[in-house]
Amino acid sequence: MTVRYPFMLVVAVVVTAGAVWAYLILQRRRTAALAAFGVGGPGGSRRAAVRRHLPYALLLAALPLLLGGLARPQATIDVPRVSGTVVLVFDVSNSMAAKDVAPNRLAAAQAAATSFVEEQPDTVDIGVVVFGDQALTTQAPTDDHAAALAAINRLTATGGTSLGQAILAALTTITGKPVTLPEAGAAPPQLGYWGSASVVVLSDGEDTGDPAQAEAAADLAAAAGVRIQTVGVGTTAGATVQVEGYQLATKLNEQVLRGLADATGGTYLTAGDSGALAASTRSIDLKLTSRKEPVELTGPVAGLALLLLAAGALLMIRWHGRIV
Repeated sequence: MTVRYPFMLVVAVVVTAGAVWAYLILQRRRTAALAAFGVGGPGGSRRAAVRRHLPYALLLAALPLLLGGLARPQATIDVPRVSGTVVLVFDVSNSMAAKDVAPNRLAAAQAAATSFVEEQPDTVDIGVVVFGDQALTTQAPTDDHAAALAAINRLTATGGTSLGQAILAALTTITGKPVTLPEAGAAPPQLGYWGSASVVVLSDGEDTGDPAQAEAAADLAAAAGVRIQTVGVGTTAGATVQVEGYQLATKLNEQVLRGLADATGGTYLTAGDSGALAASTRSIDLKLTSRKEPVELTGPVAGLALLLLAAGALLMIRWHGRIV
């Protein structure tokens, strides 16, 4: 515990000691005066002594608390809060233009992610990565959630899908250094531990890249303590989308998305319509951490002092008929 104005503690001690000393002198004089008239004396009952001294004792006990409160005491406690880094990774491949989720997969993912960002406190830094054939960081993690929302609103569907590149780009964003897969037989890169970071992949799971690359990237994330959570966008029944004059059949691949989440201890969330998709983002598991913060105790100390004053005053009125 600390105090902002330590000298007030000295004042509290001196004033309280003076008040107690004055009370004792007054009681001695009172006792001597009563004894001179043959009243009172050492033979008085214990109950009478309690009734005589307790109200004043309560008033005297309140005095150092009131003065000590002026010293602005503070205690440092662990305050739980949601914090950390969340990187939203958006699939912007051609298949995300499918309309099995209204108005289409990408638009539904944008709306769900927007709701998610708007609900987060400023203790959560949010970044945005988009991926098709390649992956690109469009917004580095920041507590400026308006910047993240602007990046989300700029997304358009085009190209193929590479989940592996998406995860590597997200890890690069989190660690602040380029992250690539090791060459065959080489040791994996040491990324450090990023237990307060999460990657949220919003995708239909149709990976046109190398599936082994996505699995290896997920293993890197797991080793770094980064949890991948996946949100399936689309339906297992699927739909068709027109790409360069051709009709392309596409459907939600839950197995791929579930495998990425499981590899890092994350969760897979699925939704078959835009309303359920928006609701599913509320189930994204964020990190709950604690931070030591100073909490001022002036209020509680003053409240206790006022309680003692009120109790002393009430006892005086009840037992003596007045406040003296």
